[in-house]
Amino acid sequence: MVNRIVLNETSYFGQGAIGVIPDEIKNRGFKKAFVVTDKDLIKFNVAQKVTAKLEEAGIPFEIYDNVKPNPTTENVTTGVESYKKSGADFIVAIGGGSSMDTGKAIGIIINNPEFADVVSLEGVAATKNKSVSIIAIPTTAGTAAEVTINYVITDEKAVKKMVCVDPKDIPIIAVIDPEMMSSMPKGLTASTGMDALTHAIEGYITKGAWVLTDTFELKAIELIAKNLETAVFEPKNMQAREAMGVAQYIAGMGFSNVGLGIVHSMAHSLGAFYDTPHGVANALLLPYVMEYNAPATGDKYREVARQMGVQNVDSMSQEEYRKAAVDAVKELSKKIGIPQTLIEIGAKEEDLPKLAKSAFADVCTPGNPRDTSEEEILEIYKIAFK
Repeated sequence: MVNRIVLNETSYFGQGAIGVIPDEIKNRGFKKAFVVTDKDLIKFNVAQKVTAKLEEAGIPFEIYDNVKPNPTTENVTTGVESYKKSGADFIVAIGGGSSMDTGKAIGIIINNPEFADVVSLEGVAATKNKSVSIIAIPTTAGTAAEVTINYVITDEKAVKKMVCVDPKDIPIIAVIDPEMMSSMPKGLTASTGMDALTHAIEGYITKGAWVLTDTFELKAIELIAKNLETAVFEPKNMQAREAMGVAQYIAGMGFSNVGLGIVHSMAHSLGAFYDTPHGVANALLLPYVMEYNAPATGDKYREVARQMGVQNVDSMSQEEYRKAAVDAVKELSKKIGIPQTLIEIGAKEEDLPKLAKSAFADVCTPGNPRDTSEEEILEIYKIAFK
């Protein structure tokens, strides 16, 4: 079997890392930036931390902030038109996965105009050209979109999330600066952190996992277990913020190359139906799906439990360490205030069969370690409902 690893070209980590951006721009000969972000990051002066650096360096830019938390085909289409009018020659994506995913879709369509309908990008699209060059600056520690080959766009007409997989979309530069994450509210820190944990655990147990990606994912689990609670309750703790930034990045290095599972399939359906924030959906569903997947995970839950801080795992039976891994995830989830049932986030019981149908058809489903069915996914939704 041949395993492939695709990573971005250059990444910077640490407090103050955004200071390298102007030199990178000038050294690469870029002329004008198209800044993709969202209105809240403008409102709360987070995006300005980066645009101020551009202004100081005399680098012109234009801001596009029509990005929803679950970005839509309309957000991408208007972004493409704005890019064309702007005269920009590269993209700076500032935000969580929403801004970075929108930037990726815009960048791909600009250089592959035959995909201008957006919906044809779903799955593994046969694009010919690399995206417009993207510099990605995450403001959340969760999605790892700055290092992945994936992006997710909501098709509102079809009421579904499209998972797009394309190595040509990967940003050329990622800047992971904890100062960009320091203003995240408690709830967002919690849900995006659990999103990163979901990436790490699903990437570790997915059918495509192998020794190199396992190394990434186990380290990510360890860092998240040690630092997420601190990041939630001590938002100005830069050590915890930086650790979470690194954790979500290396989790992305792994799952981007080996895929995910039905936590994501089921979360995508929730996002499409109810506009549920992706991190919240993943965080809520993770323990339920871990319980379901346990029989197909071999001894991997022992290592998950170990990295989550569970003691004496080597003296446990398989049943015991599998339960310990799930319990450790549940405990962390409860501590940081994640909703525990679907009814808490506004899901409707009558919608569960439609959610299950959509989730079973999701591109992430084949990667799940346990072969599943629409009926079994429906049963998980029912267990998680209340």
